Amino acid sequence: MDNHDKLALPVGTTLDRFIMRKQEDFPYATGELSQLLRDIALAAKIVNREINRSGLIDIAGAYGNRNVQGEDQQKLDVIANIRFIRALRNGGEVCTIISEEDEDMIQTGNVQGKYVVAIDPLDGSSNIDVNVSIGTIFSIYRRVSPTGSEGTAQDCMQTGTHQVAAGYVIYGSSTMMVYTTGNGVNGFTYEPSLGELFLSHPNIQIPAMGKVYSVNEGTSEYFSEGMKNYVAYCKEQSYSARYIGSLVADFHRNLLKGGIYIYPGTSKVPNGKLRLMYECNPLAFIVEQAGGKSSDGRRRTLELEPTDMHERCPVFIGSMEMVEKAEEFLAAEVRHNEAAQ
Repeated sequence: MDNHDKLALPVGTTLDRFIMRKQEDFPYATGELSQLLRDIALAAKIVNREINRSGLIDIAGAYGNRNVQGEDQQKLDVIANIRFIRALRNGGEVCTIISEEDEDMIQTGNVQGKYVVAIDPLDGSSNIDVNVSIGTIFSIYRRVSPTGSEGTAQDCMQTGTHQVAAGYVIYGSSTMMVYTTGNGVNGFTYEPSLGELFLSHPNIQIPAMGKVYSVNEGTSEYFSEGMKNYVAYCKEQSYSARYIGSLVADFHRNLLKGGIYIYPGTSKVPNGKLRLMYECNPLAFIVEQAGGKSSDGRRRTLELEPTDMHERCPVFIGSMEMVEKAEEFLAAEVRHNEAAQ
């Protein structure tokens, strides 16, 4: 290849161009969902900018309030929440939003909007001040109530099987947006000098088996016997323990390289810590589209019936064979307990 040819190399496929090409894959190819994904991408670029300069303009650290989960809000939690809500409201396609940072549904005023978004604007925010990768997780549903009125609780609490799109953004050594519309999983890397997201990871497939397990073993004294036995099995198999403490970062690594992420129910927190609607469901949709599996240890995550917008559930998510092996250990515990009764 001569120097002229090198200069003429293409820079790649942008997110906008990819969305336009794939619009016919959407169940409702009218353009609104395409625009909605662009709105989320735009807000993510803005949040990425704020994160990158957080140590310079005093927007790191605690905000002083607690969110609906009872967790201390970081300043960037609040900033990210504002940015995504503003982008979704201004875009016009979304009638209602549920966010980790707000107790109630957020009505956008777009009563003709056909979609509902569930979002964790900034996951892993406790890691902000120590410069560890953090992320945004989002889930998109088509509303079930008639257009022309505000969204309802019924719109916001659909099972995960009804998602029309889901994705996450990871803000790390590079910023990436990964999403699915039910036709495979694709990843886009942000090129800051151009301000564009370029397709970098087409058709992501998670390995059926991995060598990494991600779980907070600091809480192992509260694990069930089945969970303790599975962790012991992982050690016997010489698996590597990798736990960043930032859900998006742990999930992203395992998605690309193979592994299992676990946040189990324990004697201390029986339903685990993660939220079904805007953490577990979107990541479960992504992992299934990539050939993996997600469950609460017994039931498929996407089939869990939500009873509250901020409902928590245990999650076992990642490589198919690893999740199934974990489920075997939990099932063995159930059989043992039943036999002992």
